[in-house]
Amino acid sequence: MKNGTLVTEFILLGFPNIHGLQVPLFVVIFLIYILTILGNGLIIAIVWAEPRLQTPMYFFLSNLSFLEIWYTTTVIPKLLETFVVARTIICVSCCLLQAFFHFFLGTTEFFILTVMSFDRYLAICKPLHYSTLMTSSLCIQLALSSWTMGFTIVFCQTVLLFQLPFCGNNTINHFYCDIGPILKIACADTSLLEFLGLLATILIIPGSLVFTVVSYIYIVSTILRIPSATGRQKAFSTCASHLTVVSLLYGAVLFMYLRPTAHSSFKINKLVSVLNTILTPLLNPFIYTIRNKEVKGALWKAMACQKGHG
Repeated sequence: MKNGTLVTEFILLGFPNIHGLQVPLFVVIFLIYILTILGNGLIIAIVWAEPRLQTPMYFFLSNLSFLEIWYTTTVIPKLLETFVVARTIICVSCCLLQAFFHFFLGTTEFFILTVMSFDRYLAICKPLHYSTLMTSSLCIQLALSSWTMGFTIVFCQTVLLFQLPFCGNNTINHFYCDIGPILKIACADTSLLEFLGLLATILIIPGSLVFTVVSYIYIVSTILRIPSATGRQKAFSTCASHLTVVSLLYGAVLFMYLRPTAHSSFKINKLVSVLNTILTPLLNPFIYTIRNKEVKGALWKAMACQKGHG
């Protein structure tokens, strides 16, 4: 700091040891990105166009799909740049903004998935009271609360992050602006931010996971008490997609942030981040579509209408 050389831009390392694979990886990830946008966008369009899907479950699914579109958009364009240019440069403010939006959307996703598990709990465990409990106003309140809490938690930490000076080393060992690598190259005491980050991680990830697990314990116990096999299968099918998405997300994130070497093994974190930021948003539309007869029916109906107009 005495030399007065404050850093104004960062260099994203990306994946430096993939010589000769830049073009194939660029093409594959670009196609994944397009499919993610189209898949999640299609779910939003179908839910809003089909009256039968105007239910709480699909309202929350639309929120999740909208979130996934922007979640991947915060990361993938810059990742693609690392494959085509020798030095991927990003300004400090741009980097911190990318970190903010990435973690804001990621945090909000946990809340939305938790709300979705609560919705499934009410639908299966309290079917007679479901329509009176899960009203339109409650759905909107739960969705807004998820977005607001995600924004507030991450915004407070980002304000502190913007106060950090960066000098000397300006290389981030990642393909996007993750908090761990950013804090590692800051030339100031980052203990407060590390503590707040750890506190938020512990409260949000295991906290929401516990709520989801408890919800599913009640759901499974209720399903097992259904006398007919057809009834049990139908009840479980309404939860299977959500349970699959939850397992993918929590599995990747718990591995990344709550293991003992989480802040040192950046190479492993980068590989897990690919699953979390690229593959999971791509898989979500397919998981919800393949296992859901109502969504598939609405999709075929939309395609038939298009053929009719053609």
